[in-house]
Amino acid sequence: QVQLVESGGDSVQAGGSLRLSCVGSGYTDENNCMGWFRQVPGKEREGVAAIYTGGGGTYYAGSPYYADSVVGRFTISQDNAKNTVYLQMNRLKPEDTAIYYCAADLGDWGFCGGNWYDPPGYWGQGTQVTVTT
Repeated sequence: QVQLVESGGDSVQAGGSLRLSCVGSGYTDENNCMGWFRQVPGKEREGVAAIYTGGGGTYYAGSPYYADSVVGRFTISQDNAKNTVYLQMNRLKPEDTAIYYCAADLGDWGFCGGNWYDPPGYWGQGTQVTVTT
């Protein structure tokens, strides 16, 4: 069965950095959309960053893709050998405080390229990121 396991969430002061990791298991597809969403209580879950893992290094327009609010501060990357996707978060702000969820669409472009309303097929359990002033 497909599993996505996040780690790396923590409490950090504004201006600091964190790196989230998402390890996938239970699948063999290599051409996947992997990414990160976040949610705060009372608000809808929002897309943060997404990357298409297929193509053997081929460039795809729209991958990686970032929400406007994190452009220039967050970087998504992949290590296909480890089935792992990372989210490096720099210059964190209090408004980045949320539960961060790893998501995947296997064998599909899915929610990549900013198609945030294309529901991912799989979700992780979430990891809390808290940014204090």
